Amino acid sequence: MNAALFLIIGCAVLIVGYIFYGGWLAKKWGVDNSRPTPAHTMEDGKDYCPAKAPVLMGHHFSSIAGAGPINGPIQAAVFGWVPVMLWVLIGGIFFGGVHDFGALFASIRHKGESIGEVIGDAIGAKAKKLFITFAYLTLI
Repeated sequence: MNAALFLIIGCAVLIVGYIFYGGWLAKKWGVDNSRPTPAHTMEDGKDYCPAKAPVLMGHHFSSIAGAGPINGPIQAAVFGWVPVMLWVLIGGIFFGGVHDFGALFASIRHKGESIGEVIGDAIGAKAKKLFITFAYLTLI
């Protein structure tokens, strides 16, 4: 099989996952496209600034694809390309995509606050401190 065919199949699977699973999640969570985001309702020219869709896509893509170009070839060398491709497709749709969508949705519903602040509001100060500590240790 040609590598281009796998690329096309992979892209098709991700697009289908985005349309159907993403649409289902949006309906389940009550996403309302007519509701203004904090960038519009709290615009101050500094912290809250509306951005164009391509800019947001670039920020999101750089966040989710961070270690992929380094980690992917190493995993493929160890496990083979089929398990890695399945992990990228299944994990990207059902884990990574849901995680990012949920984090962004929760942040927007809480006036654009960081996830640490959202956790503090929803669960409590102890959970917020635990999350921030975990996030800090992850960065190290």
